[in-house]
Amino acid sequence: MERGSRESFTRMGTLGIEEECFVVDGDGRPTSGTDELVYEHDPPEILAGRLDHELFKCVIETQTPLIEGPDDARASLLEVRRALVDHAAEHGYGIAAAGLHPLAKWQELEHADKPRYRSQLDRIQYPQHRNTTAGVHIHVGVDDADKAVWIANELRWYVPIMLALSANSPYWNGFDTGLQSARAKIFEALPNTGMPTYFEDYEDFDRFERRMLETNAIEDRGELWYDVRPHTAHGTVELRTPDGQADPDVVLAFVEYAHALVDALADAYEDGASGYGATHRRELLDENKWRAIRHGHEARFIDREMEGTIGLGELVDRECERLGVSGIKRVYERVSGAQRQRRLLEEDGPDALCESLTLRPE
Repeated sequence: MERGSRESFTRMGTLGIEEECFVVDGDGRPTSGTDELVYEHDPPEILAGRLDHELFKCVIETQTPLIEGPDDARASLLEVRRALVDHAAEHGYGIAAAGLHPLAKWQELEHADKPRYRSQLDRIQYPQHRNTTAGVHIHVGVDDADKAVWIANELRWYVPIMLALSANSPYWNGFDTGLQSARAKIFEALPNTGMPTYFEDYEDFDRFERRMLETNAIEDRGELWYDVRPHTAHGTVELRTPDGQADPDVVLAFVEYAHALVDALADAYEDGASGYGATHRRELLDENKWRAIRHGHEARFIDREMEGTIGLGELVDRECERLGVSGIKRVYERVSGAQRQRRLLEEDGPDALCESLTLRPE
């Protein structure tokens, strides 16, 4: 069975961005199109080997080439998006992005024929059959395996911040869930998802990954779908938290924040910091994630010391000053994706809502 290794962790600060998007018809409704776009027609060169099926035939994933650093992220993301939109348009489709498509009804949509997904559907059953989710995954390179695991432990407290800011999926299966990120809750119904536990070091994580494979709990390491994980093949820490976004500036704000977080935590590790990871109870981290799911931009979190609470707005201000970033501040100050979807549907109807989720070439 294919395994990652300690030797994969060689470079610090590189980036990779994966986006899951919806293939839509001329009215912006989800439709089966990934067979054509992935298998039946050659994609543009930049997407060769970086375009893939997801579980449903209406969900497609792109991966950027290796990005050397945050200054190169915008150009790379926009180039990939342009290629995807052009490729889809050439074959009569559009592309949309959100954590869940508000008009997607899973019983009416087709699952992919790919053997990996057929196996998952058979093994997991109902939770996977209804999994119409789409997210953003951000990889940040780390040059040491133990450091990567330490950083992933620490990042668990920051996962809810990114989720709250990204909350963009209030509707699921045709109704308003009352949540800001229903995607996160739908996805958590699958095994091996949500907030991971603390791992002592790389060997500890490697034993866990190996045990999951050897006991047939998972068929490949990619089925460890936790919110943050060391990626033992790419040599990265992968944040899998945000909802999908039509606006590339929102994605790039999360890329900027993720890179700055990993960079700062790497420095702390090198300085011998003990960190909070070993003392953070998963139950309290789960509580913070729930607050992000339920309240989005209005969330108030249990602080890093796990004693008091702090509002998202104050937390964003602190993080921007501490890390020298600005994108997440702009995301916080605008109407959240979930609020915008609700307003558009109420005021302008479903066509306007679908139109708002469509990717436009930049």
